[in-house]
Amino acid sequence: MKYDLDIAGVLMPSLLLWLVIAYLLSALLSAQLRRLGFYRLVWHRALFDFALFVCVLGGVVYLSSEYLT
Repeated sequence: MKYDLDIAGVLMPSLLLWLVIAYLLSALLSAQLRRLGFYRLVWHRALFDFALFVCVLGGVVYLSSEYLT
């Protein structure tokens, strides 16, 4: 896995890209869960959303190391 990305001559950490991708995926997933009414079963929505984001971020980083090396 590359640890730095070169974007127009500026070195950015690759974690920044994975954070943006994970945020977009978790936002889409959260919208679908809201539409299905799943949040009626959740005790603390903010904690659930944060845990969902962390799980999605872990999956994105794992898949990036598996398929982009």
